[in-house]
Amino acid sequence: MAEKTKKNPMKKKKQQLGQLANFTKGIIRENPIFVFLLGMCPALAVTATLETGVGMGILVIFVLTASNIVVSLIKNFIPDEIRIPSYIVIIATFVTIVGMLTQAYAYALYQSLGIFIPLIVVNCLIMGRATAYASKNDVKSSIIDGLGMGVGFLAALALIGITRELFATGAIAYGVYLPLPFEGSIINTSMYLFNMNVFVGPAGGFIVIGIWLAIFNARGNYLKKKKEVERQAWIEEKKKEAAERKRKKAMEKAGEAA
Repeated sequence: MAEKTKKNPMKKKKQQLGQLANFTKGIIRENPIFVFLLGMCPALAVTATLETGVGMGILVIFVLTASNIVVSLIKNFIPDEIRIPSYIVIIATFVTIVGMLTQAYAYALYQSLGIFIPLIVVNCLIMGRATAYASKNDVKSSIIDGLGMGVGFLAALALIGITRELFATGAIAYGVYLPLPFEGSIINTSMYLFNMNVFVGPAGGFIVIGIWLAIFNARGNYLKKKKEVERQAWIEEKKKEAAERKRKKAMEKAGEAA
């Protein structure tokens, strides 16, 4: 009994670390946009400013998490033949809810996002997590997965939005689209470098996403190379240890023979 009690804290800690890894994987290691290239349509269309990118990210977090919960709850009651249509209906229901709430409480954001709010239904990220994760895991894990992937998606949109807005206008505004009680700007500069209108349009979106993809890929390649170097160093160390043991054993045998 004492042994069982002693093991429980370790098991609990292991579960907590697993849940943390499940949450954080979507932020960098499995980022939906910069790693899996999911949700590229809104990444190009609604990230002309930081606020529109953040607004879309918040809506996706709600829809993704809520649909993950429902799919995980009813996964055993849905026949395989109608699995995908059922998931689409679930996602469409939550998209309708967020569309109505956005229209009621954040009308400027609703107007700015326009058709891209109902198009959340066909966002590959949401359908992908429903089919690949929520339909195979419990509710708690599905919630953590939805939140983690959603936060990663929001962070990517915010990063793209900040870059595009700064280089297009020289400023990072707040309170324009999101229903904040105040308006202003975090940065405001009139330097020529930060007044390039190309970043407002689709071409600017492609340029910025390409730059950030290159940065993420370079980081991934660096980490892979570093891991491989460490692995080779570990192998060489083990080889040296084995050779040293073999040498000592041979010397002991020689001494015994003498």
